[in-house]
Amino acid sequence: MKKINELWQNLTIKNKTAALTALAFFSVIILVLFDLWVVKFLAVDLNRIMEDNARCGEMTDALAAEKEKFALYVREQTGDNKKQLETQIASTGTCVFRIPLDYKHLGEERYALLQSIRSSYALYCEARDNILRGNGRENEYIQSLYEIYEMQDFLLAYARRFASATQNAGNAAYSRLLPIFYGVPAAAILTCIFLLFMVIWITRTLNHGIVAPILNLTKGARKIAANDFYVDDVKTDRKDEIGELVKVFNKMKYATGEYIGALEEKREVLDKLHVQEVETLEVEKQLEIMNLELLRNQINPHFLFNTLNVIEGMANLEDAGTTEKMIGALSSIFRYNLKNQDTEVLLSRELKVAQDYMYLQKMRFGDRVEFETSCNVKADEVLIPTFTLQPLLENAVVHGLSPKIEGGVIRTGFWEEAGRLCVEVRDTGIGMSNAVLTGILENLKKGNYDLVGIGIGNIHRRITTMYEHAGMEMESREGEGTVVRLYVPLRRLSDLPVGEKGSGAS
Repeated sequence: MKKINELWQNLTIKNKTAALTALAFFSVIILVLFDLWVVKFLAVDLNRIMEDNARCGEMTDALAAEKEKFALYVREQTGDNKKQLETQIASTGTCVFRIPLDYKHLGEERYALLQSIRSSYALYCEARDNILRGNGRENEYIQSLYEIYEMQDFLLAYARRFASATQNAGNAAYSRLLPIFYGVPAAAILTCIFLLFMVIWITRTLNHGIVAPILNLTKGARKIAANDFYVDDVKTDRKDEIGELVKVFNKMKYATGEYIGALEEKREVLDKLHVQEVETLEVEKQLEIMNLELLRNQINPHFLFNTLNVIEGMANLEDAGTTEKMIGALSSIFRYNLKNQDTEVLLSRELKVAQDYMYLQKMRFGDRVEFETSCNVKADEVLIPTFTLQPLLENAVVHGLSPKIEGGVIRTGFWEEAGRLCVEVRDTGIGMSNAVLTGILENLKKGNYDLVGIGIGNIHRRITTMYEHAGMEMESREGEGTVVRLYVPLRRLSDLPVGEKGSGAS
């Protein structure tokens, strides 16, 4: 031990750190391997058994439920019974084909049973659909109906055999894993004890070999920081880099006393300047990012391409009146996007651009798109953030109405509410599921704007940056439509300083 201790003292810090890192790495590898083994055992092997049993049960229950609902519909052919049967048929098809047809995993018996079930199910579906569609002669209806009942009984019998075989296979696999399961706690305890001793030893070694000398050096440095340059020398018998550092420290403490006051004052000034510079650079960086994203959103190439195609088609069909109006609307949008650098504009200007945009979309989609506006504030006096309406309308058209064959209506509304301006864009498009809507709202709340789309993310970022009490709400129902509401402080042109009124109204 004496020789080992002497050898350790003579090692450099680099070599000591490497040795301790290797031990720590070795300990972590052991822990990771143990965890992987436990995860494989619990999360993979046992979960596979449970998952197989669950899927077999779902398939058997689905076939039984379809049989029951089919018989009910045959007895009482009502719309409600038909709807329930169609829902169950879709669920049964999903359950039958959810189990992977994997010979290596299923084995010979279960593979043959599952293949028979799928083949028979395809024939059953064809016969069932013929009955439901009313194909065939009336005198053959009863015979076909009984054939379907027999096929249902056959499928249920095979499904139960498959479930029984799966349960037997799972029981056999569980019996093989059971001894390992009982050994997991003991292995975990032994691994934890080993790692605990390893951590204690590494901690003591670090404390004695590195931390303690550094603490002594830090104690002396604190006294010097308190303008006490006549403290006792820091003592050490180490021969590594820390020992050299202590010697240099003792030599330097006397030489730095007369300069420490001036250096401390200079450091404080430089720190303050650095903080101010960092804050200024951060603000400038955020503004540059927002301006860049704003410019990127000014022109949608896909929208431009579709609009120009419509203009070209209209030019071939009529003299030029409609084409001229479309080009004028498109030019108005481009002029507004490219030349307007204000952060706020009059609501009337945003409404003009919105009407031009929706005019072009109506020319593109025809009677599939309707646009309505309700404004309960004075549009020529109220200010609104620039480029607010057009991205919301574009989302409503592209993601709401465009995928819907019959199209729909987009309604915009503006009113005052508790000292704030409420901007609402409502469409009757395809809407979205609760899961998708919840994901968008969570990402907006967390600031993950890249995950919610450029339009919505850019608007939310801008209004929350520009105003203290701004916000965005979204509501949507799948198949019914989506509502987006923006709340910003109600600002009027008369509230602006004299020098800014020209830019706000331009």
